[in-house]
Amino acid sequence: MTLDAPNKTTPAAPASGAAVELVAEVAKVQPLWALLRVSDRARYMLGMAQAVIDELDELREAISAEQRRPRTEVAVLELLAAIDALKWIGREGGAVLGERRVAVHRSLGPTKRARVAYEPYGVVGVIGAGSAPFAQPLGQIAGALLAGNGVVFKPAVRAAEAGRRIARVCARAGLPEGLVRILGGGAEAGLELARAPIGKLLFTGSPRIGREVAQACVAREVEVSVELGGKDAMIVLADANVERAAAAALWAGCAGAGQARGSVERVYVAPEIAERFVAALVARARALRVGDPGVDRLAQIGPLSSRRRLAHVDELVSEAVGRGATLHCGGPVEDRLYAPAVLTGVTHELRVMREQVGGPVLAVMEFESVSQAIALANDSAFGLGASVWSADRYHAQRIARLIDAGMVWVNDHLPGPTISRGPWGAAAGGGLGRTLGEAGLKACAQEKLIAWEAGSRGMWWGPYDELAARAARTAAKLRSTREVDRERAWREGALSLARVGARALARR
Repeated sequence: MTLDAPNKTTPAAPASGAAVELVAEVAKVQPLWALLRVSDRARYMLGMAQAVIDELDELREAISAEQRRPRTEVAVLELLAAIDALKWIGREGGAVLGERRVAVHRSLGPTKRARVAYEPYGVVGVIGAGSAPFAQPLGQIAGALLAGNGVVFKPAVRAAEAGRRIARVCARAGLPEGLVRILGGGAEAGLELARAPIGKLLFTGSPRIGREVAQACVAREVEVSVELGGKDAMIVLADANVERAAAAALWAGCAGAGQARGSVERVYVAPEIAERFVAALVARARALRVGDPGVDRLAQIGPLSSRRRLAHVDELVSEAVGRGATLHCGGPVEDRLYAPAVLTGVTHELRVMREQVGGPVLAVMEFESVSQAIALANDSAFGLGASVWSADRYHAQRIARLIDAGMVWVNDHLPGPTISRGPWGAAAGGGLGRTLGEAGLKACAQEKLIAWEAGSRGMWWGPYDELAARAARTAAKLRSTREVDRERAWREGALSLARVGARALARR
């Protein structure tokens, strides 16, 4: 496995045409890989899972050091999630991408048969986000490989080491040399990859870059899946378990220091329990230990990705407080550290409720009715995930169906794609397409219809004479939902159908 990622501490921009060159190199290897049966390719995915298991401790330390995230958080949200995704793809992905029979109604051809097969795109580009350094891109890469594609993967600059580790996992699994290549660099490298001769692109990252990448792909009629992050909402109903909901809000809002894909940022709570909920949330937030996990192994909340991110988070919170919101706890500490913040008295007029925060900030707002809570949750341009909290699971599930989000959990909230058997992606307007799960696997392949005749001449090949017209009308009426139509069609048109069939057999 060739590693082309830049040095972790000094990420360099790629040379001119680097993406095009890597795509061309992968394209030389990919056709041979595509000749393997899906079941044979699947065994490599199981090998990748075993490689993650074998290097679990080393991976945990390396990713934790690069991301400055707690080691246990990395183990749970990145490594365990990756193992589960790879195991599922290896064991069940073959059935998802296997050929399937397509029924052909006898009225269109009594002897016609058809199947759908899945074919690779060729070379798939994968662009990862710094907030999703390992599990998500590895699952996307594995899905693309299972479908018979080669992959060029561009990790985020702050996830370059994770990218190298992904390449090492692929190498340890015995994948053909050059089938997966790593492209170093920042946003410009991602745009270059989008303009390279790839068959499909899977993007995870910021809205600004994601839209540029999508436009570059669409301009060349290249399929693209885009995940732009979210501004996830929680709806906490009056009958919810307050302590459990508060604990989940804090965990989901502070995972990855609030930078994880699917972190909670907005909480809508019933007025009957609002005071108790906020008190529980603040008490738990104050108890969390903030620090650099590389220095303080007991730290639960690590640093933000950059001082620019820290300034952005502080700006949104300060503006909210300046316009009447109450800050109960939290704020900047030092060296990119931001203690978990809890805000109340917020409205949707504030930027903190409308823009992606990307930090450990939970804005809590009371709602007057369930319908208002749903409307508030839907009032966002980033419909990635949401959750509903209630003792009445069926009522909560009915609410979940009304929320415009790609994923909705009941009495749970997942900051990251940790249910690898299900699809991950935003609702319409917040992204394009799905990754992971059956939908994600199928999105890595092109459906091809393969149909054949069992030997007879096509029933409707012509000539288009009066006999054929009567027979077509009879065939249509025989599929009517009204029994009287079907009976009349048999009486008046059965003979014409029989003659058209006999004509087809006579001229084959």
